[in-house]
Amino acid sequence: MPINRSTSSEPTRVRRSIHPHSGDDWASIAERELPDSPAQEARNLLQSWNLHVFMRPAAAADSAGQGNPILPSDIIFVEPPVAERS
Repeated sequence: MPINRSTSSEPTRVRRSIHPHSGDDWASIAERELPDSPAQEARNLLQSWNLHVFMRPAAAADSAGQGNPILPSDIIFVEPPVAERS
């Protein structure tokens, strides 16, 4: 199967992301990375942009729906997906 490679000499825009600090949760990342957004809205945005972390199966059945903690090795996107230009 052929690989579709861009022939454009323009650099590819990379989606902004971070590695969380030890002990970070959605609220602390939202406060630090999206300070101009209301707290709940910022948390919701982060969770929607990071389903790979937010929807990860919980390690403990008694986690009360809180999911796994965010790990320092996780990659957390702090902006929405970049739209592809045509």
